[in-house]
Amino acid sequence: MASTPVTVDHDDPKNPLLPVITDHPIQRPAESFQFSLQSILTPKNVFILLGPLLCAVICLCVKLDGPTSSRNMLAVLAWIFVWWMTEAVPMPITSMAPLFLFPLFGICSSDDVAHSYMDDVIALVLGSFILALAVEHYNIHRRLALNTTLIFCGDPVNPPLLLLGICGTTAFVSMWMHNVAAALLMMPVATGILQRFPTGSAQSPLVNKFCRAVVLGVIYSAAIGGISTLTGTGVNLILVGMWRSYFPEQNPISFNTWSFFAFPLALVIFFALWVILCCLYIRRGSSQALSAYLDRDHLKRELQLLGPMSFAEKVVLAVFSMLVVLWMTRRLTDDIPGWGALFNGRAGDGTVSVMMATLLFIIPNKKKPGEKLMDWNKCKKLPWNIILLLGAGFAIADGVKTSGLAEILSKALDFLEKAPYWGIAPAVCLISSLITEFMSNNATTTLVIPILIQIAKSMHVHPLLFMIPGSIGAQFSYLLPTSTPSNIVGFSTGHIEMVDMIKTGLPLKIVGIAVMSILMPTLGAYVFGTDRAI
Repeated sequence: MASTPVTVDHDDPKNPLLPVITDHPIQRPAESFQFSLQSILTPKNVFILLGPLLCAVICLCVKLDGPTSSRNMLAVLAWIFVWWMTEAVPMPITSMAPLFLFPLFGICSSDDVAHSYMDDVIALVLGSFILALAVEHYNIHRRLALNTTLIFCGDPVNPPLLLLGICGTTAFVSMWMHNVAAALLMMPVATGILQRFPTGSAQSPLVNKFCRAVVLGVIYSAAIGGISTLTGTGVNLILVGMWRSYFPEQNPISFNTWSFFAFPLALVIFFALWVILCCLYIRRGSSQALSAYLDRDHLKRELQLLGPMSFAEKVVLAVFSMLVVLWMTRRLTDDIPGWGALFNGRAGDGTVSVMMATLLFIIPNKKKPGEKLMDWNKCKKLPWNIILLLGAGFAIADGVKTSGLAEILSKALDFLEKAPYWGIAPAVCLISSLITEFMSNNATTTLVIPILIQIAKSMHVHPLLFMIPGSIGAQFSYLLPTSTPSNIVGFSTGHIEMVDMIKTGLPLKIVGIAVMSILMPTLGAYVFGTDRAI
């Protein structure tokens, strides 16, 4: 008698767990093995194995003229960057890899690695993210986004003009505060504009490309704007400090002197960025695609519907404005030290950021009795994955120095002694811009500048001919999310991928090096006198 297939409802708790006869053929052992092999040998699993395999190959086959820890550091870098580039392992998990890889490979202790995951810059990002969440919670970013869009969108919508307005505003803000702070301030404004567009499958390719262009424009404009003033980034201050320390008998680099050279440089690079973004991400038909969501009359009505600013909005803006002022005035110039001198340099940007964020948990919002502007439940959206990514970047920077790998890299700069006068600036700028992709901007400057000074002395040329391209090149960190914290701010929005950063950052880096190569022997010679030895 033929068996009849039995159908059992497994969701019914009254049904016993009886054997079920099905019509599906039974897999043979060979087929089962093939299926298991296919499920294991996926591209993602191959990339997972590639990381430790490449690390092992470097440890066994590569010999460096330095301590064993330097070779191990190179091997660990290969492991981590393979996982980062392929995203075989989630990026936040890969970001925690230094916590166990560095101690296991004898690079540094677990305590030293852990300290890299919480320093002043990370405190700056944490406090700024809390303030950004407050801005988002009270819809302040929506009000700012509507005003910015109304000013620059045009009628009909002009995507290049709107992009230019967002990027120009970011670059101007970055001239007067830290690059990360400028990116954190402007990113909610940019994403507030992008929130008007549909997401997912409903988003057209033209709109998707414009969203990518806006986020890329904000992070790169923040980096470019910081070049133009001494207070725009810590790299410029490190350069000025080292110049004063090594050459006290020479005239110090003043705020105006630096701006006279660096502002034209930054301006040319900024317009190059705008052209690159327009060529790569704004297509014919973008205006029509965006007009459906950015009609000027509709924007005006939405702005009117928001009504007057509430007490909570005004206070959050006041706290943010106070934070910006404190950032800008903590450290100014040699003649005007700023309020940070009152604390003997112990207070940093992160100190101010966390302090102002704390005020939000103290000041009432006047909406409900006892309710404050912020509470911890509103902070559940803090991007801890970005904090881990940022900490990994700092850990790698420290590991490169402590392992001795930095000294090996510095020896590779000896060939600059044979470079011609016109070839010095591009060579130095290229090397510095490559190193900064794997180390923080400040760490790259601190590492490279003393080496460049020694080479300049041996060549009997003006040290600033080496120092300025080295420091500005350290700010051309455009390729990787971990290159600088402002890149991470844009990467955290989810609008861009690493491919976008490489596609945009590579031509921008080339333009930056080319502009520096032209201006340093010409305008630099006029401003700094680099055409003569000291």
